[in-house]
Amino acid sequence: QVQLVESGGGLVQPGESLRLSCVASGFIFTFSSYTMSWYRQIPGKERELVASILGRGGITNYAGSVKGRFTISRDNAKDTVYLQMNSLKPEDTAVYYCNGRRTENYWGQGTQVTVSS
Repeated sequence: QVQLVESGGGLVQPGESLRLSCVASGFIFTFSSYTMSWYRQIPGKERELVASILGRGGITNYAGSVKGRFTISRDNAKDTVYLQMNSLKPEDTAVYYCNGRRTENYWGQGTQVTVSS
């Protein structure tokens, strides 16, 4: 059974940082063969892609709204993907979801990030 378990969310003030982690287990193929991504969703809105990273070579892609502030990375030895979020803004408030994709598509349960003064 595939599991993606996110952690690291919380309540922070504008300008502060958070680091999200997502640990994968149960993948049929090796973790490094999966494209890993972070999405976020606000109630009443569609889930949007925040950042993604290819399995090998580490090629990354970011939404324009987070480029320069967020960094996605992965540790294939630990089956883990990270999202370092700096200079957080109130509009970054959302539930953040980890996604793993190869031919299948897997989701974590989500972790809440709230940016508020």
